[in-house]
Amino acid sequence: MSDHTSSACTQSPDPAPSCRLRLNGTNAEQNLLNDLITESIDIYGQTVYYIPRTLVKEDILFSEDTMSSFDGAYEIRAYCNTVDGWEGQGDLLSKFGIRIEDKTTFIVSRKRFTQAVDDSATLIVEGRPNEGDLIWAPFSSNLFEITFVEHEKPFYQLGKGYVWEMKCELFQYSHEDLDTGITAVDEIEEEDSYTLDLTFAAGGTGTFVKGETVYGRSHEASIAYTHSDWTLGFTVWDAGDGYDPSDPPSITFSAPPTGGTQATGTVQVNSAGQVTGVTLNPGSGYTSAPSFTLERSPAAPYGEVVSWNPTTRKLVLNNLTGAFTDNESVKGLTSNATWTVNILDSYNMGEIEGAQNKYFEVKGDLILDFTESNPFGEYGDMGDRF
Repeated sequence: MSDHTSSACTQSPDPAPSCRLRLNGTNAEQNLLNDLITESIDIYGQTVYYIPRTLVKEDILFSEDTMSSFDGAYEIRAYCNTVDGWEGQGDLLSKFGIRIEDKTTFIVSRKRFTQAVDDSATLIVEGRPNEGDLIWAPFSSNLFEITFVEHEKPFYQLGKGYVWEMKCELFQYSHEDLDTGITAVDEIEEEDSYTLDLTFAAGGTGTFVKGETVYGRSHEASIAYTHSDWTLGFTVWDAGDGYDPSDPPSITFSAPPTGGTQATGTVQVNSAGQVTGVTLNPGSGYTSAPSFTLERSPAAPYGEVVSWNPTTRKLVLNNLTGAFTDNESVKGLTSNATWTVNILDSYNMGEIEGAQNKYFEVKGDLILDFTESNPFGEYGDMGDRF
C-alpha cells in the first residue's frame, strides 16, 4: 500500500498548500534519495573541517561583529563544486600588493552536517551552516569563510532538500582568536596578529606557558591578614581600582583538613571602584592560616602568550586588551609565573611577506616627532600672527 493512502495529501487538482511539495515523493523515497546523496558526497567529496564562529563582542547598534573567536573544528565530508580550479578573480596585483580572491562552493549533506557539527557544536543559528563560519580545506591548505548558504538547490527533489550549498571565499584574518586545535589554522593568529613584546627584569619566578592568559597587576588590590591570628580579618594595603561595586571581586580560600569547613569572604568595594575591606567567615578545622586568591580587577590588561624566552626574559603576547605599563607586575593565570616589566616594546603588526608596514613606521618616526602635542605644526594664537 502506498504511503499516500495514509496521508491527508492526495493527488487532487488543487491540494492543500502544505501538501504540494510532497506530492512527488513518499517518505521512503525521500529517505532513499537522502542516503544516495549522502553516500555520493562521502565517496566523491573531500575531508574538510567546519569551524564555527563565536561572537565575543557584538556591536548591536551597527550589527557588527567587533571581536570573534574560533574554538573548535569538526570533520565532515564536502563536495567541492569547482573541480577545474578556484572561482573568483584569482590573483590580482594592485597598488596595495598582491590580492588573492579565490572562491569556491562546498556542498555537504544535511544529514552528515547534523551528525558531525550541529549535534556537537554551538552555532549562532542552530540547524544549518552559518555565514561567517570557516571551512578549512586540508587538501589545499586553504581557509575559507562562508559568505552565503543556499538551501533550495537542488530545488526540492521529491519535495525535500538534502544538501547545504556553501559559497565561500578565502578568509581574511582580522585579529580573531584562533584556538581550533588545527596547528596550521592556529598558526595564522601567531604569524599575522598584533603582538606586544615585554622584557622583564631579573628576579621573577615561574615559566609562562604558550597559550595561557597573563594579566597586569597595576590595578590589583593588595590585602593581608591583620594579625598572626588570621581569624581577626584583613588589612587593605593597596585599594586598587577598576572594581565594580555592584559585582565585587570574589575571594577564594584554600580548603581545610578533612572534616573542616572552608573559609569564605565578602569583599567591599566603594563607588570609586576601590577595595575597602573584607568580611571574613573563618570556617573551621584550619591548623594554620589558609592561602587566599583575590579575583583580579576588571581594569587589568591581559593578553595571550605567543612565546616565552627564559634566557632573554622576553614575553610575546597577542589578543591584547588594555595597556601594560613599565614596571608593572605580570602574572600567568595557568602557570602563576610572576615577573616585572623592565622594557615595554611597541606593538608589532604581523608582517605579510613583501609588505613594508614596519619600514614605513620606522622611517615615519624619523620625520615626525609624535612626542609633541601637534607634530604637524604650530596652531593657535602665536602673538602677532595666526
